[in-house]
This record gives sequence, structure tokens and C-alpha cells, in this order.
Amino acid sequence: MSDAVPSGISRRAWVMILTGALIVTLSMGVRQAFGLFLRPIGLDLEIDRQTFGLVIAAQNLIFGLAMPFVGALADKMGAGRIAVVGALVYLAGLAVAATAAGSMGLMIGFGVLTGVAMAGVTFVVVLGAVGRAVQPHERTVAFGIVTAGGSLGQFLVVPAAQGLLDAYDWRATLFILAALVALIIPLALGIAGKPVVADKGEGLPLKAALAEAARDRSYWLLNAGFFVCGFHIAFVGTHLPAYIRDQGLSAGVGAASLALIGLFNIAGSWLWGVWGSKGSKKSLLALLYGLRGVAMVIFLLVPLSPISVLIFASTFGFLWLGTVPLTNGLVAQIYGVRHLSALGGIVFLSHQIGAFFGAWSAGWAFDVTGSYLVIWLVSIGLALMAAVANLPIREAPLVRPEPVPAE
Repeated sequence: MSDAVPSGISRRAWVMILTGALIVTLSMGVRQAFGLFLRPIGLDLEIDRQTFGLVIAAQNLIFGLAMPFVGALADKMGAGRIAVVGALVYLAGLAVAATAAGSMGLMIGFGVLTGVAMAGVTFVVVLGAVGRAVQPHERTVAFGIVTAGGSLGQFLVVPAAQGLLDAYDWRATLFILAALVALIIPLALGIAGKPVVADKGEGLPLKAALAEAARDRSYWLLNAGFFVCGFHIAFVGTHLPAYIRDQGLSAGVGAASLALIGLFNIAGSWLWGVWGSKGSKKSLLALLYGLRGVAMVIFLLVPLSPISVLIFASTFGFLWLGTVPLTNGLVAQIYGVRHLSALGGIVFLSHQIGAFFGAWSAGWAFDVTGSYLVIWLVSIGLALMAAVANLPIREAPLVRPEPVPAE
């Protein structure tokens, strides 16, 4: 019997892709629900939006700072072990947040512990394992499937979390969400094993690979674009439900908007991955960022209503994480896969620095001005910047000089 499915991807690779997608479904699904807790936690603990935004911003920053190191460990030790440790830390973070009596407890739980945990149970670790298990022409599609898992989690978990918040208090809801996160531990078996590179090239040692990428302009342009992606996602994911409530719409519309973002990103992540396997990834990234800016302009110009919110959420959802398979596909295409988790982790660090500013600055701007308008305008400008930044990227693999033979 053949050991490959009709698409050409081996059965072992499919196991890694599907279990990896489920891990991302759970980890990102729970995380994307955090925006629903802004109002109930703020009212109960008397925390303003700037403080809550700072907690989520710190989580994003710590998430990003940990990723290059966690990614390097996954490249060396295997993704399964790292995912188990990440899940355990995630459980601890949710438990600490659920028992918090003030902003400090929330910072330790939601900020520090959850931030560290996310590095081990999301894209960098999972995509690194998947990228080595498939052939080069299959990577962008495989990355798109895994990325879609994060959106499936958002579509399923966010409405469930809102239902739990309606039925129970926010503390009980966090404990229930922690039980979902515990499912990552058995799923980690699917991505376990010693890292194996599908294309047998040895590549450079890690230190040399990092120095090589640091000298390449394309690597910095990828970082610049992904910074903007993080800013957009953290701002919208953290503050959109509150923005909607501020305009007099119900909490249900806010939850539905996050769920629709997740639903449409299932198709978006997969399709952007498919298109990236057939065409120019940098051009697709420029188009995606440009369309984000257009979507935000239209959202601000039309009268706000449940329909306009849901249309915006659907549109933005299609553009939500399509950047991930395209960006990681470019990292693998240009620099190879031996250190994909480490090099991809640095690019994700840029994403999370953007996320820090997206989550925190939106809360700060609201507390100072009473409005999110300034941040919407900044987000539109950043979308244009990211579109332009991706166009000069060189998509061809780096050509390394042949070693000079000793005489």
C-alpha cells in the first residue's frame, strides 16, 4: 500500500498537519476570546482599558520575545515536547488569571505565563515541524491548513466563551477554557519526534544562519510587514468588541464579529496558502495588506450597524492570518528549513512587538481621547506601509558562495 495520500503529502505529514492544526485551534481559539473579558474583568477588578490593554500587550510582547528561543529548542528537541510544556504553562496562566484579585495577578496570569506558553503551542513550533515534514512545493499549502486551525478555534471557542460568560462569571469561564487547553497535551504526540528535514540540505549552523538573515534586506522587510500584521490583529481582536459596545450594539454582536473573523479566516488562510504555492508570495502579501486598509476605510465611512460590523468582520477575517502561510513560506523559500522555527520565531517577534503596540496604544488612546478613531487611522496608514514594504522582497533562495577547496 502506498504511504502517500493522493495529494502527494505522506500520511505521517498529514498526521502532523492535522494534529498541529488542532493544537493551534485550541491555543489560538482560547486566546482570541480574551477580548470578551475586557468589560467583565474591568468592572469586577476596577481596571481601566489602558491597564487591560497593557496586560494583553505584555502577553503579546512576551510571546514574541520567547518565540526565537522556543523555536530554536523545537528545531533541536522536537515540537512535541515543547508543546506539552507550553500547554502546562498555559494552564497555569489561566488558573492564575482566574484567581486574580487585581491587575498584578492578571498581569502574571494573562500577561507573563500565557505569553510564554503561547510560544510553545502556536505557529512557530507547529509550522517548523510541518515545514520539515513536507516537500518544498507543499509547504505553503500545509502552512495554510495549520493556520486555518487557529481560525476554526476562534469561530468555535469565542461564541462558546461568550455563552459561558452569560451563564457563569468570568472566573469560572477561564477554568472551563483551561480544560480545553489541557487537550493539547495528548495532541502533542502527533507532532512529536526528532526533527527531520524533508529536503536533505544541511544548511548553515544556527549562528551563521542568523547572521546571514540579518544581512539580508528581504528579512527586515518581512519583519516590517509582520509588525503591521500584529498591530492590526491585536487592536481588532482586543478592542473591537468594546468598540462595538461603545456604539450601543450588544455584546452578542461583538462575540459574533470575532467568531466571523475566525470563520472567514478558515477559508482565507487556506486560499492565501494555495495562491502562495502557485504565485508570488510577496505580491500576495502586498495585496492582502492593501485590502486590509481598504476594509478599515469603508468600515469607518459607512454608518455603524450590526450588518456593517458583520460584513467588516467577514472581510477582515478573510485577510486575518493569510499573512502567516505567505510569510513563513517566504522564510522557508529564501533561507531553508533547517532553522525555520528559529528564523520564523524572530519574524514572529516582530509581529508580537506590533501586537504589543496595537493592544496597548488602543487602550491608551481611548482613555485619553474617549475614542478609537486615532488608532483606526494609524492602522490604515500602517496597512499602506506594509503593502509597500513587501514589494521589494527577493523571493529566490539565497545563493551561498561555494567553499574554496584547500590547495
